Amino acid sequence: MKTTPSKKIVYPRAKHGFEGRTCSIAAVGSYVPKRVLTNADLEKIVDTSDEWIVSRTGIKERRIAAPNEYTSDMAARAALLAMQRADVTADQIDLIIVATVTPDLVFPSTACLVQEKIGAHHAAAFDIEAACSGFIFGLEIAQQFIMSRTYNTVLVIGAEKLSSVIDWQDRNTCVLFGDGAGAAILQNRPNTHGLLTTVMGADGRKADLLSMPGGGSRCPATAESVAARLHYLRMEGKETFKNAVNAMTMAGEEALRRCQLDISQIKCVVPHQANRRILDAVSERLGAKPDQVFVTLHKYGNTSAASVAIALDEAVQSGRFHRGDLILLVVFGAGLTWGAAVIEW
Repeated sequence: MKTTPSKKIVYPRAKHGFEGRTCSIAAVGSYVPKRVLTNADLEKIVDTSDEWIVSRTGIKERRIAAPNEYTSDMAARAALLAMQRADVTADQIDLIIVATVTPDLVFPSTACLVQEKIGAHHAAAFDIEAACSGFIFGLEIAQQFIMSRTYNTVLVIGAEKLSSVIDWQDRNTCVLFGDGAGAAILQNRPNTHGLLTTVMGADGRKADLLSMPGGGSRCPATAESVAARLHYLRMEGKETFKNAVNAMTMAGEEALRRCQLDISQIKCVVPHQANRRILDAVSERLGAKPDQVFVTLHKYGNTSAASVAIALDEAVQSGRFHRGDLILLVVFGAGLTWGAAVIEW
């Protein structure tokens, strides 16, 4: 049953002449690999403990893709489920956007590989890289194409095989990350506002806080770069934590302000699943109650661009919100990048 917020919804995009065509998420889907890597398993790999990991991160286990299971495979599985739920065929998809920092190949794009796997041969396809913020960035890009009437149906996917770039000798990072994918079908849905607003931000001055030094044109693969372990993820934890809390709070507050909404009107907050301490700090600053915030971190760890997409799917399937409810997505990632979106479901 459609619910009615206590205050009138403000649709910021109407100010820019887009009031005639809105963009909604028609359906979502997700996929996580079968293999579960628990904290007890990690105790056998590095000097850590279940108590240490849970107390500092809130993570109890994560999923790890099989050696022959790639980012495009997981992305396709999530996409097909979203398509089924939206009753959309491959021929109806106009555009595929894949957000990832762990593509199958440097080129061609993972989106092109997904296009082939799901049979969407009429769709345009490209990747975007905004790390853990990628899914929200993808939603905003998709919305622009739909609102401008360039396309009618866009598939947005966040997918990662982070296990392929994790340094399993670094106990500070290897405990944090997992693999998986989440997908959304975006279309115009009459008489619904859909995506009310999207906030995006970046600060390249702090790019070195979270990065993978090797593999690009600056540091191509050599015997020396591999020996120096430059092809693995590196993170400055304390500074990343501080910036994540500040940026996610700022983005969430700005998204609510644009729509003239109070946090009490939000049915569900779906944050990037990075660290339990980050989630708690952001929720407190936004004024969200614990039962408003949806958490999957304990099961999957940080899955980067897939994180908020997987959580969104699980929130939908568990009935945490329904048609007409307002939800808030907030994210933060390497770059640095951050974002937030308010959606009328």
